[in-house]
Amino acid sequence: MERRACRHWFSILISLLGSGAILATGPGAQAQEVIPKLQALCPLGYVDTFNGKCSTLGVVSYTVAPTNGEACQSGWMNIGGGYCRRK
Repeated sequence: MERRACRHWFSILISLLGSGAILATGPGAQAQEVIPKLQALCPLGYVDTFNGKCSTLGVVSYTVAPTNGEACQSGWMNIGGGYCRRK
């Protein structure tokens, strides 16, 4: 029973940390060369670094924001991978 409670709290902790990573890339963020991988594929212009992140490898930086399952705002374009990029 004690192990089950420990796993439950560990799951909550991981969820909160994941939410913080997504919030850190919200609208108004600076240009990002490395972003958390939100879906199976990285967004257009980013390469999968196989550690749960996507990177431009330092070639360029884009201002991106997660779509959160909604359409991109005006002035932004959908680049896949769960992200919108400023036009």
